[in-house]
Amino acid sequence: MEKLNNLLETMASPFKAYANCILRIGLGLSFFLHGLGKIPTSEGFVGWLGSQGVPFANVIAPMLAWTETLSGLGIIFGGLIGVKASVLGNVVTRLSGGAIGVIMIGALLIAHSNWSLFTGERGTVLFASEQLFLLLLGIYFAIKGNNN
Repeated sequence: MEKLNNLLETMASPFKAYANCILRIGLGLSFFLHGLGKIPTSEGFVGWLGSQGVPFANVIAPMLAWTETLSGLGIIFGGLIGVKASVLGNVVTRLSGGAIGVIMIGALLIAHSNWSLFTGERGTVLFASEQLFLLLLGIYFAIKGNNN
């Protein structure tokens, strides 16, 4: 077992410095693309939000689309900014991660409430959803910022 561990450690060592970057790019691109897909805000999206009981859906929908887009960019560029100006990059990363966390809590409560742990319509549990993963990554970057 130790030999296998040493082999895996040797193989992974050159890539350790990039592990955080891989998470950052995945989360950032995901949010950027999902947000960009909602701009310009369609009547269908506004109507769907309203049908879910979201008040002021015509105001919330574009705010949500732009927040998703900008927080995705913030996660990516916050890391790049961190190279030259650590405080600014750290703040951008943390604010973007926090925004993603808030968006994903809303998404889990509104858009994916049928994926609950006990009553999943789809026969799945909350812990199998990619939405929970996105929530946790957002929280990760909100807590960690650009600190390795």
